[in-house]
Amino acid sequence: MFLKDYRTIFFQELASIYDEYETESFFYIILEDFHHMKRVDLALNPTFELSPELLQQWENVVAQLKEQRPIQYILGETEFYGLPFYVNEHTLIPRQETEELVDWIIKESKVKSQKAEFKILDIGTGTGCIAISLAKNLPNTKVYAMDVSDKALIVARRNAERNNVDITFIHQSVLETEDLGETFDIIVSNPPYVRNLEKQEIKKNVLEYEPHLALFVEDNDALLFYRKITELAIKNLSENGQLYFEINQYLGKEMIELLEKHHFSNIELRKDIYGNDRMMKGRV
Repeated sequence: MFLKDYRTIFFQELASIYDEYETESFFYIILEDFHHMKRVDLALNPTFELSPELLQQWENVVAQLKEQRPIQYILGETEFYGLPFYVNEHTLIPRQETEELVDWIIKESKVKSQKAEFKILDIGTGTGCIAISLAKNLPNTKVYAMDVSDKALIVARRNAERNNVDITFIHQSVLETEDLGETFDIIVSNPPYVRNLEKQEIKKNVLEYEPHLALFVEDNDALLFYRKITELAIKNLSENGQLYFEINQYLGKEMIELLEKHHFSNIELRKDIYGNDRMMKGRV
């Protein structure tokens, strides 16, 4: 079967679940992953034929997409801030909003990171996407990354090797940490922040496949991780050190109050590309 003809079948199979834009995105992601071809390559090769084995691979992906399994988990990788990352069921899939947080840190730290021993800690690193992107773009920086999940850290270490950066990984629960043992110029975290009451807003592909340990907090203590990390930051940030967070879009006011309560200055709350309160920083 010609691939251009299978494209029609692909769209028909997924039409009842995904809109045309999303289906088209899936098709070209798979095209590049399986065949190292882009849209223009397919247009220039209308008689590109799928062998029975390759057709079966496509059909296996379609079957999983019908179950709303994320395409990133199906293929085992994704891209974040222009870099390739392995992902699996033990890690959250890196998101565009987090890229915005990384971009903010890089732009504000380009000059400051030139000093000797500029150190950054990423708490709750998951795939390592924040830590690795910062290490790649701030090459004079010493980057540390902490996670409670040993399985997530296996993925993060693979990603550090893949992207040729040196990260110090720490297997530790931040909630059980009393002192970080180092002084950092920047602490950044994208901790669990989705309340159980917000589960009805979460799509099936996230709710049924991504790790709940990295997503959800109890409704009665939604700032649990932020409060603990803020308390550690007071002890372990250098003079004029910065604390950066990705946050729950509904809790911007509460997050500002948390940092004010702990006497942070220069507090700034920013919206993401979708117009939601999503990231903030404060200075000790």
